[in-house]
Amino acid sequence: MEMRQILAEELEKLMAKNEDIVLLDADLSRANGLSNLKRRFPERAINVGIAEQNMACVAAGMSSYGMIPFISTFAPFATRRICDQIAISCSYARQNVKIIGTDPGISAEFNGGTHMSFEDIGVLRSIPGIVIFEPTDGTQLRKALPQITDYYGVVYIRMIRKLAPDVFDDACDFSIFKVSKLKDGQDLSIFCSGIMVSETLNAEKELQACGIDAEIINVHTIKPIDRTGIITSAKKTGAVLTVENHNVIGGLKSAICEVLMEECPVPLQSVGVEDKFGQVGKMPYLKECYNLQTSDIVKKALEVLSVKNGIKDA
Repeated sequence: MEMRQILAEELEKLMAKNEDIVLLDADLSRANGLSNLKRRFPERAINVGIAEQNMACVAAGMSSYGMIPFISTFAPFATRRICDQIAISCSYARQNVKIIGTDPGISAEFNGGTHMSFEDIGVLRSIPGIVIFEPTDGTQLRKALPQITDYYGVVYIRMIRKLAPDVFDDACDFSIFKVSKLKDGQDLSIFCSGIMVSETLNAEKELQACGIDAEIINVHTIKPIDRTGIITSAKKTGAVLTVENHNVIGGLKSAICEVLMEECPVPLQSVGVEDKFGQVGKMPYLKECYNLQTSDIVKKALEVLSVKNGIKDA
């Protein structure tokens, strides 16, 4: 199933159980797969029109009356366009608002540069009190939504709309505030998020064929980041690679660098967008343009291992 279908299914279950949950969208309910919720809950699923800043303020007001509002739009409009409203009306005011931003980074594809958010994590990460969560697949999204609903505070859900490769199964033990180890390893730690998790798992197979034992860790929550999980892995392997569908400035790389520089300095390389704007294209083309392919992960892994081994030999 597409991620937006799973989102709609799970929100419908939650809204049926809890009458305090409301859904606001900025004229994108069809694009985000949420049209059926309007028919099921006509008084609690509201289209505010193309007025995202107003949507955030309406959500903050609803929260002040005890409701649990979810707001939904494309990722750049859910973050950079409404940054001040999120900061002041939602987070500073300690409201309970959940923000769904769809098609982050290259997953915007043909919507192009104006809709391609390479900076959304960076925009929100510096605002106090915000949780930033990026589901890897449908299973993780299903397991996360009840936890997000029960958590009081501002949560940004950064998710693709369409199909995501299956990574987790229903038996996985999942907490939104703890990293998920996908493979144990000894030679280097690869921390990855979102659509780049499946790409990283492909790269791990190639590294394994070269005799390299990589530890693969999904960092689904970039803020607050699981410091213990990151430090434990980095201390064990002595080398780190970050992989993300985001600008390397302000996102996963920055968050992990901040942790490691304070508590466990090790050689680090990154795969991500190198401070560029977006463009029009299909996913494979964009992965090539922004060096987000399996081969790029393998290349950077070999580079950081070369630095690690050079330090050992010195």
